[in-house]
Amino acid sequence: MLQRVVLPVDRDLDVLKLYVDGQIERGAAKVEAEAAPGRAEEGVRPDSASRRTVVVPVGRRVSFATYFNAFPAGYWRRWTNVEETVLRIRIRGHATVIVYRSSAKGHVHRVASSAVDSDTAEDRSFSLPLKPFVDGGWYWFDVVAGERAVVLERAEWCAGVEQVQRQGTASIGITTFNRPAFCVAQLVALGEAPEVLDVIDEIFVVDQGTDRIADHPDFAVAEAGLGGRLRVVDQGNLGGSGGFARAMDETVRAGRSDYVLLLDDDVVTESEGILRAVAFADHAKTPTIVGGHMFNLFVRSQLHAFGETIERYRWWWGPAAHTWPEHDFADGEGTLRRTPWLHRRVDSDYNGWWMCLIPIETIGKIGLSMPMFIKWDDAEYGVRAQAAGFPTVSLPGVAAWHVPWQDKDDGIDWQAYFHWRNRLVTALLHSPYERGGNLLKESFIISVKHALAMQYSTAELMITALRDVLAGPEHMHAGMVTKLQEIRRVRAGFADARAGERIEEFPDVRRGRPPKRGRNPGVPKGRSKVVRTALVSAVRHLGPVGEEALRNPQAAVAHIDQHWGMLSKFDSALVSSADGTKVTWYQRDPRRFRSIMKRSGLLHARLTREWGALAVRYRAAAEELSSPEAWRKTFDAAGSAGE
Repeated sequence: MLQRVVLPVDRDLDVLKLYVDGQIERGAAKVEAEAAPGRAEEGVRPDSASRRTVVVPVGRRVSFATYFNAFPAGYWRRWTNVEETVLRIRIRGHATVIVYRSSAKGHVHRVASSAVDSDTAEDRSFSLPLKPFVDGGWYWFDVVAGERAVVLERAEWCAGVEQVQRQGTASIGITTFNRPAFCVAQLVALGEAPEVLDVIDEIFVVDQGTDRIADHPDFAVAEAGLGGRLRVVDQGNLGGSGGFARAMDETVRAGRSDYVLLLDDDVVTESEGILRAVAFADHAKTPTIVGGHMFNLFVRSQLHAFGETIERYRWWWGPAAHTWPEHDFADGEGTLRRTPWLHRRVDSDYNGWWMCLIPIETIGKIGLSMPMFIKWDDAEYGVRAQAAGFPTVSLPGVAAWHVPWQDKDDGIDWQAYFHWRNRLVTALLHSPYERGGNLLKESFIISVKHALAMQYSTAELMITALRDVLAGPEHMHAGMVTKLQEIRRVRAGFADARAGERIEEFPDVRRGRPPKRGRNPGVPKGRSKVVRTALVSAVRHLGPVGEEALRNPQAAVAHIDQHWGMLSKFDSALVSSADGTKVTWYQRDPRRFRSIMKRSGLLHARLTREWGALAVRYRAAAEELSSPEAWRKTFDAAGSAGE
């Protein structure tokens, strides 16, 4: 079995459009309640039977041209040995089943149909070749009810027995830091999916926080539901890379699993996707990393990340070509059938470790994660694996719900150090361009923007990152235990790093002079205006700050408006955070500005000169940095989170 047709857990209406396209909920509840005496008061329970059974009322049509239930034929055609899929369904009532396929361009073709007229369940099967799907495309089916209601008891997409390569198993690795409620809920959900547990050997939860999952009131229930598979690893905080490296290492050392599935602690996973990821990896032509897509945890029908690639010349991550972030399947025009770009196969460079299945063969050849603490560890691993012959496939129908990026400030808070240090290190390890292409130019420009925006703590962390990169690869494991404390000490001395929860905690907003012509500063548009704004603002930032601006902020700037071109025109401003919970008072400081610009310029110039030699050093050290032996020393140094 490659993929089963399922419904959402608890019949969640927010995500129903990801599973079925058509009105089934009222009819399903009515018919199933009548078929199961004594359950009418309870409604439809989220058990395995109700997740697979769909009732189509008289005269209605239900389509499975949906994200979770259509079959992504283009991906199976490109990356696996499967040459034909068989759609098997069990159905009763008066119905017509119609099978469709799409091309990579999104054009739809009807390929088969079958009539059913029976009050007892009948089986139907359709053999469907994968040959036409070299560039993409999907299979799906519709069910049309006639004069009697139709019950689709189950449906699945299968491969012939002769096509089965192996039946692999996986261990799950979850890294958690002070999110016990989220993590325990995820464990409970896994325990309620017995068919998923059949392919799971162990579940390693690497607990690096002080708020322990074992202390959560539901932990005992979660543990019992997992049938002895759960193992909690107590580890000092080594970030995501340290937690996932530990899960990889524990899986390899246990010697039981074919794969390790990495999951964030703050995601909600569609458990069916775990079965699909394992099945896809089992049939892959070569050992393949299988990743899950990311949906928005707050707008659950919204697809946030479909495929991730690295733009080599800039050395920056982003959505793969021909994809569009924040696509909403609940929008009437956003269904799979009406969205042509979803039919084209997307090839990824890496997959985020919110949900990512990694073959043990891959770990055996390229090692564990790089010691990056957080940020870029998943991207670097995907690029490294790709170079070693292990592709990454972000597979439709495998997904988790996660907090979207737009509600985070990780580009300017304490995480800015890791963003820049790890981006530079990853480019030193893998960039095909001399001196990293445009990376160093972009790095310097961004440090200038932060300084002009009065985000001095962020600019200072970028300088710290540059220094560490220039120190060589030895600093990476050496700083895994201590670097976060150092970053916090650095930030403590900056006003833009100290936030309050209410605007009332700060002085009232006042301006000594009204804005010119009554217009508040705006964002410069066009290359000439951007350059002029940067030059004028840089000169202005060298001058003294008026006493009034030090006593009272000159403006209150919403997070959505905080652009360096606007902030650079104030001497002080209150700026809100991305998640709307905090406010920070930015204050212009000529001394800090001069210091940051001088040191940033010198360090970028030095990195430009030494890039070639540093790249040789980092690449020579890569195998040791990612080795289990080096990591085990770091695990020992981290000790216990409780300590």
